[in-house]
Amino acid sequence: MQVEIKIDDSYNEPKVIILTASMTEEIHCLMQKLSENDLQIITGIKDGKITILEHNDLFNIYAGNGKVSAVTTSGEYILRIRLYEAEEKLNPSQFVRISNSEIINLKKVKSFDLNFTGTIYVELMNGTTTYVSRRYVKKIKKLLGM
Repeated sequence: MQVEIKIDDSYNEPKVIILTASMTEEIHCLMQKLSENDLQIITGIKDGKITILEHNDLFNIYAGNGKVSAVTTSGEYILRIRLYEAEEKLNPSQFVRISNSEIINLKKVKSFDLNFTGTIYVELMNGTTTYVSRRYVKKIKKLLGM
């Protein structure tokens, strides 16, 4: 990727133009990073109280029983947003979807076990275990450099 910076006093604020032959994952991630002003806030409900959840404290976010839940270092919270909306608010270099119903924090993964046929077993640092669905195995392997 080529990067060019042009300094011109006539601009009041920075302007970014991306020239590309096609929309790639790299371009999409770049656009997301450039459009982020700050990390977006995710709030969760626990014991009737609404709490702002720190992204670095999240282990995983999953959908089940008609609800979306977030597991953090301080417990489990119910979210009032859909899973895809939570995914949009998270940093794509730190959080990855492993199934249609779950997103994990890569910084909270203890290990990946590829010995299971057709899927990947994931152990998080809080002791939680989960699986990468077959649909997402190729994506995770690529992410792991395999």
